[in-house]
Amino acid sequence: MTRNYARPLAGLTLVIAIVAIVALAVYLFQGNYRDTAEVTVLSDRAGLVMNPDAKVKMRGVEVGSVDSISYRPDGTAKLDLAINRDQMHLIPDNVRVDIASSTVFGAKSVQLVAPPNPSATPLREGQVLQGDHVMIEINTVFQKLVSVLNKVDPAKLNETLSAISAAFSGRGEQFGKTLTDLNALLGKLEPSLSNLGRDMELTAPVAAAYGDAAPDLLRTLQNSITLSDGIVDEQKNLDAFLVSAIGLSDVGNDVLGSNREATSEALRLLVPTTDLLKEYAPAINCMLQGMNYIRLQPPSLDPGVMVNVAFTLGIDRYRYPANLPKVAAKGGPQCMGLPYIGFGVRSKYLVTDTGANPFQYGNQGILLNSDGLKQMLFGPLDGPPRNTAQIGQPG
Repeated sequence: MTRNYARPLAGLTLVIAIVAIVALAVYLFQGNYRDTAEVTVLSDRAGLVMNPDAKVKMRGVEVGSVDSISYRPDGTAKLDLAINRDQMHLIPDNVRVDIASSTVFGAKSVQLVAPPNPSATPLREGQVLQGDHVMIEINTVFQKLVSVLNKVDPAKLNETLSAISAAFSGRGEQFGKTLTDLNALLGKLEPSLSNLGRDMELTAPVAAAYGDAAPDLLRTLQNSITLSDGIVDEQKNLDAFLVSAIGLSDVGNDVLGSNREATSEALRLLVPTTDLLKEYAPAINCMLQGMNYIRLQPPSLDPGVMVNVAFTLGIDRYRYPANLPKVAAKGGPQCMGLPYIGFGVRSKYLVTDTGANPFQYGNQGILLNSDGLKQMLFGPLDGPPRNTAQIGQPG
């Protein structure tokens, strides 16, 4: 009896073990053993070959899978992602989502792309992410191509292709030479690509400057239109003016041509004078500023000129040949207190080598000119002066 039951029990045990192994394999294959967190992605579309269990990757590492795909009433797609909980703390909450594939016909996957400035807060369960980009697929390209071809007239397309064929027929050598020349031109331009890139970078601020100045430029164009209209309206007067200007220029050519040598000589003779004026320009400026300062002073109480007359002791008169006039002053321009001398202040005396220096060393000082007093009282007297202190001096 024991032998009769042992074989069926062993067979049943084997069958149960095989079923358990198959169930465990299926369970492991489905990934039901993983501890995952649900995250939702909203996208404009899911694309072709996007199926549940599609991979979710970040930086090439699989971090989860697509749990389910559904479509909302507005036509957008909703993807429920199952993200491994042990990877959640490595994904920032502002992560970007792209739906891409390795090829145009390949299966889609969800790519998590780290932003330029990742958030310090990790991705959390139940968070909703917005899909940024879905890879262009062959059906999208075909759909666009079909929409374009639907708008093309076959007859016109045939005419266009025939014209293109006629244009290219027999010109292969010319096109080949053109491509060769283009290649040579690009070879010459290649060393200047860095400068071209720099110019393109500078184009943006230049374009911005022109954009800011656009209203003024347009206003200038509008004013130029008004100016051109005015010139057209006054073209007769303008013609008369130009004819008069031509006549004046002819007269000027005659005058300047006949007096060219005299004019050149006069200009040459003026050079020392202009050089001297240039050198003494600061002093002339001081004088003009002083005159302007006097002009701005309040007027006197009584109109007219006030003259103070009094007898004062004179200095020694000029002597020959010590006091002969000389033109030997040096030292450049001197303002001597100008333009604002001040109230109650006497201007300074500039001592130069001109033969007239009342303050020079050895001057006899103030003398009593009795002879001058006699002449002032009694008129001119014959004979030499009779001042005792002047006896023996030339006179």
